[in-house]
Amino acid sequence: MNIAIVGATGNVGRKIIEVLERKNFSVTNLYLLASAKSSGVKIKFKDSEIEVSDLENFDFSKADITFFSAGGKISEKYVSAAAKHTVVIDNSSYFRMDPDVPLIVPQVNSKEIKNMKKNILANPNCSTAQLVIVLKNLNDNFKIKRLVISTYQSTSGAGKKPMDELLNQTKKALEFKEIKSENFTKQIAFNAIPHIDKFSTDGYTKEEIKMIQESNKILGSNIDITATCVRIPVLVSHAESVNVEFENEASIDKVIEILNQSPGCKVIDDRNDGGYITPVEAEGKNETFISRIRKDNSKKNAINMWIVSDNLLRGAALNAVEIAEAYIKK
Repeated sequence: MNIAIVGATGNVGRKIIEVLERKNFSVTNLYLLASAKSSGVKIKFKDSEIEVSDLENFDFSKADITFFSAGGKISEKYVSAAAKHTVVIDNSSYFRMDPDVPLIVPQVNSKEIKNMKKNILANPNCSTAQLVIVLKNLNDNFKIKRLVISTYQSTSGAGKKPMDELLNQTKKALEFKEIKSENFTKQIAFNAIPHIDKFSTDGYTKEEIKMIQESNKILGSNIDITATCVRIPVLVSHAESVNVEFENEASIDKVIEILNQSPGCKVIDDRNDGGYITPVEAEGKNETFISRIRKDNSKKNAINMWIVSDNLLRGAALNAVEIAEAYIKK
């Protein structure tokens, strides 16, 4: 396959390159694309170095599959034209809710790939991807009625500059120096910010709305969902506290059994000191980890879970490459 990556110098773009190499993905030619200012940068792939080219001048007919990982504005400008010549796997939010663009998490709804009409497949929001991979088989077995979600999202979900700002602010805080936020609405070091993306008129943020809408689209459901998304001072990996109310009775033993058999999921729940997974431990891992599984004592047929996953892998790069693998297979 001839593969192109738009946004190759960014967090997710570099992770896609890493995943392609780790999976030994069959790549004949790899085209790395970015803005003019990154043109000429060299990135290692397998045993060679590939020079980054200017996106503006690229001929997309050279690529069989193109990954877009450069944000919504770039996808809005380039994807539709590129999709006339190449299958596009888009990591931005721009096409996710388009009814003619399948929104794919392969372990959940790879069958939807056949419904692709615009030569575009969308990759969901990182916090959504790790959520639905856990919910799929639980919904099939017990039918989910309602979800209450609180996320604890790392700075890498906002990009490299916010990650650098966390490090810089932490250093300043420890030195008791004045802190001015550039990429966040509040200080991120030693803090938690209950605000990701823009506010809508009803008080929800776009990140929260994305989780609600995308989860139902991927699951093919109409679950009542409410979410609160919070940015925390962590570099990589998102965590989620999820309350799930089922239509039918679900024993904890059966829930754990189902999750252990769910592709991409791993239960770590020892119910003792340290018997759970935290964001630091999930970094660099492919699995989505589930801990703190317990009955909701205040609600019938409801449970609580703690879900943690590397957002750059499961939520973005790994899922994108798995979409490509599923597309090729189908």
